[in-house]
Parts: sequence; C-alpha cells; structure tokens
Amino acid sequence: MIPRLIRPLAQLLYDNRNYRFWSFQVTGWAGYSLVTFLSITLVEGNVSWPHIGHIALSAVLGMITSWPLRGLYRQTFDLAIPQRVLIASVALVALSGVWTVLRILVFAWIVGEAALWGEFNYWFFGSLFVFLSWTVLYYGINYYELLALEHQKLLEESALKGEEQIRRLQAESHARRAELQMLRYQLTPHFLFNTLNAINALVNLNENDKAQEMLKLLSDFLRHTLDQHGVEEVSLDQEIESLMLYLTIEKVRFEDMLTLEFDIEPEAREAMVPSLILQPIVENSMKYAIAKNEEGGCIRVKAHISADDLYLEVADTGPGMTGTQQEGGRGVGLSNTMQRLEALYQRDFDFRTTEVEPSGLRVQMRFPFRAASPAATAELQST
Repeated sequence: MIPRLIRPLAQLLYDNRNYRFWSFQVTGWAGYSLVTFLSITLVEGNVSWPHIGHIALSAVLGMITSWPLRGLYRQTFDLAIPQRVLIASVALVALSGVWTVLRILVFAWIVGEAALWGEFNYWFFGSLFVFLSWTVLYYGINYYELLALEHQKLLEESALKGEEQIRRLQAESHARRAELQMLRYQLTPHFLFNTLNAINALVNLNENDKAQEMLKLLSDFLRHTLDQHGVEEVSLDQEIESLMLYLTIEKVRFEDMLTLEFDIEPEAREAMVPSLILQPIVENSMKYAIAKNEEGGCIRVKAHISADDLYLEVADTGPGMTGTQQEGGRGVGLSNTMQRLEALYQRDFDFRTTEVEPSGLRVQMRFPFRAASPAATAELQST
C-alpha cells in the first residue's frame, strides 16, 4: 500500500520544476564535495575536520551563490546565442569571484590563519571551472527536457494521426462492405424474378411436377443465400456449390438444352473468391446464350492458379456480346461484377470479355490468390 502511494508522490515531485532544480543542486554540489575531498584533500594528506568542514561549507556557499544563475538563464533563454554567451560570461566571472572570496574567508576562519589572498587567482580559476560546469549542465538538462517534450508531442501527434487513419480505414471498409452488399442485393432478385416467371409458365402449361421441383430447388437456393448473408468471401469450392444450386434450377427449365463443363484445379478450389461472383456471369450466359438458342448451348467454367493469382473463366457458345446486349442486362450484370471486384481488390485485379470463335463470349477474371483457412471453411460449412 505504501509503495503505491510513494510512486505517484515521487512522480508529482519530479514533475515540479523547483523540486527538480534543487534535487540537481544538492546532488551536484554533493558530488563536488566528494570529488574535492578525493582529488585534493585526500591526495595532499590534509584529512582533518577543518579541511572537511571547509569543503562542506564551500559546497553550501556554492549552492547559494549559483542560485541567481537560474533566474538569469531563464530570463535570457530566448535571446540570441551571442547575447546569452556575453551575459553568461559576465555572470560567471562575477559570481565565481564572489564564491572565491567566500571560500578564502571561510578557510581562514576555520583554520585560524590569515586569508590566502596571494592564491586568489588559483582559487578563482577553480571556482570559474565549477560554475562553468554548472552552466553547461543547466543548459544541457534544459535542452534535453525540451527535446523530450518535443518528442512526446510528436508521439502524441503521431498517435492522433494513427487513430484518424484507423477511423478513416474503418469508414472506408464499412462503405466498401455496404457497396458490396448493395451490389449483391441487385443480383439475387433478378434471378428470383426469372425463376418465378419460369415456375408460373410451368403452372400455366400444367407441368406441376416440374413447377414443384423448381420451387423446392428455389427454396434450397434462397436458404443457402440467406445462410451466407454478410459473408463477403467464400472458397471457390463453396462458390461452385452455390452455382450448382442455381444451375440445377436452370437444368429443370432447359433440360438437355444446357450442357455444363467444369475444369477446376484442385488447388484453386481452396481459393477465396467474392460470394456469388460467378452467378451473374452464368446467368447472363443462360439468358443470352442458352434461352435464345433453339438448340441450347454449353457453359464452361475454368479456374487455375498461376503466379499467386487466381484465374477464373466463364465461357458460353452464344452469339457473343452484341450492342443490344451490352446496353441491356448482359452489360449491366458484367459491369456489376467488375464493380464488386474493384471494391474488394482496388486495382489488383483484371476483368475482360472476349469473343469466342466461332461464336460465344468468354469472361476472364484475375485477382490475388488467398487460400481459405480450415477454420473459416468449417464455419461456413456449418452454417
């Protein structure tokens, strides 16, 4: 309990400038006394109480005599260096002379002999050296404290800038997440409307078994989509699983008209990809390459890893990218997908569309490969 009280009190005293000054004063003049005793009194063999008393009194007088230097240096601290040097030099000579006179008089009084005025120069230069050392220490300590204060301010400013940067990054992250969520919400309703229209058409044709099957598949797909609500990225294996839920529904609609081909490297299946990134591309292919072709067509999905990047490709055997399609839903769906990639990967991605010979459209994507962690995969699989 007592040490806990002593530490704050000691810190409070240290933060007080007067306390620090007099602490340094006492410590410094005590050090002067010790050095004088060891280097002069002890060496010359004058170890006696008068000589020891003279050293102690000289230290006390030196402490008192040097005290006015503090006020003088504080008043002139902001002056130009030449002015400070001139004022300090005059003060040092004057106060060194005062201290020298006091030391000689005290020594004569303690020893009981005549004052040694003939050795004044010898004593004076010793006093001048001590006061000059006092001045160097005073300015050194003050400049050190100023540098420490400036350093503390820089650290505080750096910390504030760091906090502002963190808040800015968090705000950008929230904005990016909201943007991704908005883009994702644009995808599911579009597919939902098409599927409900297909179910309605099957009901009108009295194909109730197919309609019921599609309703069940649609329910599974929507449940899967809701389970992944708020998940920005999934493994490619899980993305393919989601895509197959969608394609199974389309298989019911188009039966043998739809051919699917998958060429996915095993390593690529563990890559993290934006959730539902393939669906709008495949949905475009279904609408423009399969539904509008009496003979149907083929959709190919490929994925491989190269140079720490994941390459995804979706190709179909439709008519390609006509002007009407580019202005309509096909262009909007591809643009939406590109916006999602830009929001997630900034500039570190590629997105391109090319015509396929003899007919068809190929959509290629590249973005950094990042393997799904086992814990994340298990968590997503459990939802």
